[in-house]
Amino acid sequence: MNNPANPFDGILLIDKPAGPTSHDIVDRVRRKLKMRRVGHAGTLDPAATGLLIILVGKATKISQYLMSLDKVYKGSLTFGIVTDSHDGDGEIIEENEVPDMSADEVGAYMKPFVGDQYQTPPMFSAKKQGGVPLYKLARKGKTVEREPRFIRVREFDLVRYAKPKLSFVIHTSKGTYVRTLAHDLGGKVGCGAHLSALRRTEIERFSIKDAVALDEFETYGHDELQRALIPVYQAVPSSVL
Repeated sequence: MNNPANPFDGILLIDKPAGPTSHDIVDRVRRKLKMRRVGHAGTLDPAATGLLIILVGKATKISQYLMSLDKVYKGSLTFGIVTDSHDGDGEIIEENEVPDMSADEVGAYMKPFVGDQYQTPPMFSAKKQGGVPLYKLARKGKTVEREPRFIRVREFDLVRYAKPKLSFVIHTSKGTYVRTLAHDLGGKVGCGAHLSALRRTEIERFSIKDAVALDEFETYGHDELQRALIPVYQAVPSSVL
C-alpha cells in the first residue's frame, strides 16, 4: 500500500514542451504532487520535445534500468549552418553553401552512421568532467578533451529532404547525442549542419501516444493523478524488481 504521507508511486509519461529543461519538468511535477521523491529517466535538451519518463516515489529506484532503454526520435537538421552547441540554441560559428543533392545522395551519407560506434559528447552538454558540467566550461569559452563513448544507432532513416532541410527518424541506444550526429553528418557532406528540431516518440515500449501534456497534467485532481501513474510492476520486468 502507498504511504498516506507519500500517496503516489509509479511511472509518469509526460509530453515535454520546448523550453524548459528536464529538471524544470521534475520540479513542476514535485510541486503538483507535493512530494520530493521525483526524478526522470533520461534528459531531453530544452529545445527538444516529446516523451519524458518521470519517476515518482518508489519508481526512482529503477531509474538505471529505464535510462538504459533504446530511444526513437523524429527530427530535422539544417545543412549549411554550424553552431557551437550543434543545435539551434547555440551561436552560429560557420555558414556554408549547401551542395545540390538528391534525397538518395543524402541517404547515402546517412548510411555509415548506422551501427556500433564511438561518439564524443559535445561541449554543450550536462556530462560532467572533474565534477563540472561541460556546458559551464563551454560558456566560458573553454574546450576540454572528452572521452568518446560507445553508442549504437539501429536506424537512421530519411523522411524528406528539401534543401537545406532534412527530416529523419532515428532509433538509438542510451547516451546518444542526436545533435552531434546531425553535426557530424554535416561534416561528412562538407557544408556543416545543426539539429533544428527533435521530438522523442518512443522509449522502447513506452510511447508518446500514452503521454500527457504537462499543462494538462497540472490540472489533474487526485484520482486523475493516480490513473496517470503506471505501477512499477507494470513498467519493468519482474527480474528488475
